[in-house]
Amino acid sequence: MKTLIHPSYFPSISHFVALSQTEEVIFEIEDNFQKQTNRNRTYIYSPNGIQLLNIPIKHSKDSRQKTKDIKIEPDFDWQKQHFKSLEAAYRSSPFFEFFEDDLRPIFEKKHQFLIDLNFESLDIVFKCLRMKIDYSKTTEYLTPVDCNKIKDYRNLIDGKKDSSEFTKYTQVFEEKYGFINNLSILDLLFNEGKYAINYVKEQTLIIK
Repeated sequence: MKTLIHPSYFPSISHFVALSQTEEVIFEIEDNFQKQTNRNRTYIYSPNGIQLLNIPIKHSKDSRQKTKDIKIEPDFDWQKQHFKSLEAAYRSSPFFEFFEDDLRPIFEKKHQFLIDLNFESLDIVFKCLRMKIDYSKTTEYLTPVDCNKIKDYRNLIDGKKDSSEFTKYTQVFEEKYGFINNLSILDLLFNEGKYAINYVKEQTLIIK
């Protein structure tokens, strides 16, 4: 069965649970951009607890602007900030240094469009996890979806609609704040390394 899902910035673990448990992926790129979703954000485990990494975007008067047309605001040095935040959060994790060189280019390259950045972040994680994903992109917004042929996981882009609880794994600051569920896939990658792919394949999704 196929899986329909949004591309996002270093997606949540839920995204990769869905991606790892399907035969074929369709990425939704014809949707309208919505604020306060994970289209341009991800969450990590910082020394002070959960931390939001947000990509600044150029705002438009058009309230129905498509996500694929969203441009990144170049006046903010968000890339330097995000990489410093990742270093502070994961420098002492078991696998940060192992994957650091794979990740660094995305924080040095200047992307114009959010969608291009999101796909590059996905491709980097696919490489790190050694995941071979056959995917296509929508050419129109798919609605309704034939649930006998396609699993629709587009709701995952809104973290509030994802109530999945995943198996605990070791996190850098868990002694201070406990286990934090369903963060960016980077949290799992830096803490579990090559075992991350086995982890996501064994988890179960719960969607409201």
